[in-house]
Amino acid sequence: MGKMKRKPNLQYILMMLIVGCFVSQLPASSTAEFYESFDEAFDGRWIVSEKEDYTGVWKHAKGEGHDDYGLLVSGKARKYAIVKELDEPVDLKDRTVVLQYEVCLQEGLECGGAYIKYLRPQDAGWTAKEFDNESPYSIMFGPDKCGATNKVHFILKHKNPKIGEYIEHHLKFPPSVPSDKLTHVYTAILKPDNELRILIDGEEKKKANFLSSEDFDPPLIPSKTIPDPDDKKPEDWDERAKIPEPDATKPDDWDEDAPPEIVDEDAVKPEGWLDDEPEEIDDPEATKPEDWDDEEDGEWEAPKIDNPKCEEAPGCGEWKRPMKRNPAYKGKWHAPLIDNPNYKGIWKPQDIPNPNYFELDKPNFEPIAAIGIEIWTMQDGILFDNILIASDEKVAESYRATTWKPKSEVEKEKQKAEEAAPDTGAHKGFQKIVFDLLYKIADIPFLGEHKLKILDLLGKAETQPILTVSVVVSIVVIIFTLLLKIIFGGKKPAKVREEPKKTDAAGASNDQGTSEEKEDQNEDAAAAPRRRTRRDN
Repeated sequence: MGKMKRKPNLQYILMMLIVGCFVSQLPASSTAEFYESFDEAFDGRWIVSEKEDYTGVWKHAKGEGHDDYGLLVSGKARKYAIVKELDEPVDLKDRTVVLQYEVCLQEGLECGGAYIKYLRPQDAGWTAKEFDNESPYSIMFGPDKCGATNKVHFILKHKNPKIGEYIEHHLKFPPSVPSDKLTHVYTAILKPDNELRILIDGEEKKKANFLSSEDFDPPLIPSKTIPDPDDKKPEDWDERAKIPEPDATKPDDWDEDAPPEIVDEDAVKPEGWLDDEPEEIDDPEATKPEDWDDEEDGEWEAPKIDNPKCEEAPGCGEWKRPMKRNPAYKGKWHAPLIDNPNYKGIWKPQDIPNPNYFELDKPNFEPIAAIGIEIWTMQDGILFDNILIASDEKVAESYRATTWKPKSEVEKEKQKAEEAAPDTGAHKGFQKIVFDLLYKIADIPFLGEHKLKILDLLGKAETQPILTVSVVVSIVVIIFTLLLKIIFGGKKPAKVREEPKKTDAAGASNDQGTSEEKEDQNEDAAAAPRRRTRRDN
């Protein structure tokens, strides 16, 4: 069924008229160095790649619920590539540069990218019609989500002056992609003091320093020393800190065959134990279904229920003495460990001066000569809009206030109305609140490398809402474990013996299949016939 056409939102149209008046009156010193609103068709101004792999069709389209045009990803499971050459290259050195754009994931983002590449001049060896994933860029910035990947990329391609190669330097622990279907504005602010700030909807989500090894991987400035690749571990190097005592012998009274538990011979059957009563009985209220066919389904058997007589008695059925710990049990004998007199420590190669080391006061940014979108995505409905390059943070702030803010307010009001609708929105609204909270938790810095595990769980839960509770429990376990390690200095808490839980959702949360495979599995499960109770002959 096609989507219903919506009437233009008068509030939004009025706000956009105000936008036009406001932007036109910005002082000349604060004008944008590049701005694309997509109010007009992009044909002739943006060049679609002619490479055969890029079969995705770009469209000039309005966003859902308002009359603002953007650049639309129109089909699923396609590669897309389009580029806009700038009139003049934008220099990134020794000044503030703001990169900003809006994107709306109208169908969500299960697996795909929605980032922008800021390309180097064409003398680096690329052409607009041949634009692809190999075209050299200076910066890649924006959302990317698939499986364990859920982040707002910031990647700087920087030339190593020693070896002459361009290296990709990835921002460590970037913010997560918002989980809703609203328009969001992404901002990267590059400062002349080497500071980088990442904003989402005008709110700072990440601050970093280009020259810090804590903020970029690999760091822009290489280590002064490296392990010697030619250094080899000596054959007689002993890394064992403890060794079994060579003179130790097993005691004569040590019985390795003694069982861990034995029958408690002193136990006495409790008074009132109902030996002749079974623990379960046939449900007296159960009746044979009318459509039951004995020949096809077998002899019908009533389902079992707990025997009500056993609830007040200490127990039912055959009584057996319980087991108790065997005081003679000692387990397998092992020689005690002693300090190894030949221990030399954990071997590692010696450090030597790094031949590729260089010092750097500021990144050697390459200029931006073009803006390209080159993505692969399983989703359609990705709408790019209001792409901006400016040299003043206030300019970017004014565009957020006049182009993104009104649109966002309209979308939020529409979302509230949908969530308030009976029988349809309440559950989805609750899920959105849960996922928004979980993604914020994933951004907590002390989670470190566990962030990827949490994001992977969230990605699966978004495609399978039934897993939400299991995911919450899993994340709580991860955070609780980390807190214990912090409090007790890395000591592991004692293990608690538990019976394995038979939870389908928990098992499903470990499923590593693709979204398409999971959809097929769900369809098969829905088509399965109801399970009948039958007697085994």
